[in-house]
Amino acid sequence: MSDLLITVAKSEREEARLRMRQDLLRLGNVSVVRAGTVISEGWEDGQAFKDIQMHLRSILEQREALEKHRKLLRKGKSEKVDGNESDYTMSEEDCLVQEEICKCRLLSLKREEEAILRDRDRLELDRARHLREMRRIRDEDGSRFNNFPILNRRYSLLNLLGKGGFSEVYKAYDLIENRYVACKLHSLNGQWSEEKKQSYIRHAIREYNIHKSLVHPHIVQLWDIFEIDHNTFCTVLEFCSGKDLDAVLKATPVLTEREARCILVQLFSGLVYMNSRTQRIIHYDLKPGNVLFDNLGVAKMTDFGLSKIVEEEVGSQGMELTSQGAGTYWYLPPECFELNRTPLISSKVDVWSAGVLFYQMLYGKRPFGHGQTQEKILREDTIMKAHKVEFPSRPMVSSEAKDFIRKCLTYNQSDRPDVLTAAQDPYLSYAKAKP
Repeated sequence: MSDLLITVAKSEREEARLRMRQDLLRLGNVSVVRAGTVISEGWEDGQAFKDIQMHLRSILEQREALEKHRKLLRKGKSEKVDGNESDYTMSEEDCLVQEEICKCRLLSLKREEEAILRDRDRLELDRARHLREMRRIRDEDGSRFNNFPILNRRYSLLNLLGKGGFSEVYKAYDLIENRYVACKLHSLNGQWSEEKKQSYIRHAIREYNIHKSLVHPHIVQLWDIFEIDHNTFCTVLEFCSGKDLDAVLKATPVLTEREARCILVQLFSGLVYMNSRTQRIIHYDLKPGNVLFDNLGVAKMTDFGLSKIVEEEVGSQGMELTSQGAGTYWYLPPECFELNRTPLISSKVDVWSAGVLFYQMLYGKRPFGHGQTQEKILREDTIMKAHKVEFPSRPMVSSEAKDFIRKCLTYNQSDRPDVLTAAQDPYLSYAKAKP
């Protein structure tokens, strides 16, 4: 079985590298730029982008020629409009016809330009995918686990899915349960102090202990953890063959309200489960990259590295936030940025994050701090100033969706619904109201 899996994985690797080589010519490649003694990386566009630029320049030249032609017509220099020295003088009707020809041609050029710009937008999405694949292949080639090892006498590693700061995620096959899994390989830096290593391990074990207890259709299942060597250990997760929401939104920045609502309902189903247990859990890092999809398109939350356990004795005011500064700022509520005191947080953090996610799915941008870096958000107090959410006029979104977003993005934590209250909103229910 393992030999067959490896044969298929090798074939997939070869196909991925062939596609990448083809895309290098079409979409572009990293180039080396030398400025004096400084060498840096640049980007050289592929032939598809060069063709589009050439086409756009041609349209610009034609438009300029037409505008010049129209100016001559208006000045009454009709005898030289066609470029010859003929004594023939066009009549007023001839001039009007020429003017109409120019207008029609300009409209045609505008349509042509719009079509080219749409093609360029699609190419830019292809280029972003191409860049991610180039990085993935580079990381796979540099990984010490790229030679199809069998870990813990059970998990046959296949191909790299992605790499983070201190971890690599491989698609793997569980030879005992006969199913595909995702193996997350955590590597400690050999130069770290023993204290820092132990801190990282404690954090990972804490995440594992939280995650392993969660069994729900809309939460990625965590199945196993084991040590590989002194500096490396592995967590085994449910394999989701679909994209994550971040990749979905990069390919299709604006989803229909129907699609976005369906994803939102699934996320709240998982959040309700997390808040209906004896030991309630705040995810605290709900963002597009932490929402995965399986082969059926079912949405599942993952990555509980920043999650908080709410102890039974914690009251309605919430628990103290001891990890201030962590998280992804675009998706965190104002109370997480309070500096004058230790903030108190609750499941209302996840409600705010869900509201930001929903807004982003509907409008193709985040409601607050879009286009800003995390540093700028912090420096300019962007979220602390996020008192009111504004809605673009396009695309059209129902008033019910906007009302739900307003509730989720209520500035004052005391006025914002918690997970269990927000989940009761009629907007999240598909059941028809009884007469």
